Amino acid sequence: MKKQFAVIGLGRFGGNLVAELSKLGVEVLAIDLDAEVVDKYADIATHAVHANAMDESVLRQLGLRNFDHVIVSFGENIEASILTTLQLKELGVKEVWVKASNAYHQKVLDKIGADKVIHPERDMARRIAHHITSEKIIDFIELSDEYSIVEVLATNKVANKSLIDLDVRAKFGCNIIAIQRGEDTIVSPPGEEVIQKNDLLIVIGQNRDINRFEKVGV
Repeated sequence: MKKQFAVIGLGRFGGNLVAELSKLGVEVLAIDLDAEVVDKYADIATHAVHANAMDESVLRQLGLRNFDHVIVSFGENIEASILTTLQLKELGVKEVWVKASNAYHQKVLDKIGADKVIHPERDMARRIAHHITSEKIIDFIELSDEYSIVEVLATNKVANKSLIDLDVRAKFGCNIIAIQRGEDTIVSPPGEEVIQKNDLLIVIGQNRDINRFEKVGV
């Protein structure tokens, strides 16, 4: 069975999320209090509903308890975000992800059981900062406050060397989990794999270790 997603709040982030999920061919329910906004997504989402998500009876009627993921994406309405999240968790929704406006908002969401708190503006700012301050880092995905996955461009320094020769894990404490070479992706590359210039090395580890590898190792 296909996974079912629901997005509550169709602002800039929520609306784009609905569009991307639809492109991926998954079932997505789009919900917003503004009827005009809902109309915009009627032909994009699997279903688009004009409803007040703060009303527990509405959440029950929509069957959100049976959805795999529900993403709460209100703008600056922190009260609506918190109340909706709390009710979704009380209904027994498996995964409730919530967009947070600030650190205080996140603290409350964590306490009431949100499964993941999203900071789209902050996360994008960090990705851009890592990208523009390094000629080697192509992309950056934060897994937690301490761990990340990055795409690092292979330079002449590591070209024509095998992963065994580099011994990244022993020297830097991080791991190369994949190599992107043109259109090909080598997942879990063997130690004998020889790196070519301009390969994209997909590296996972603690931020301090990745920074050291980027500055010294590659």
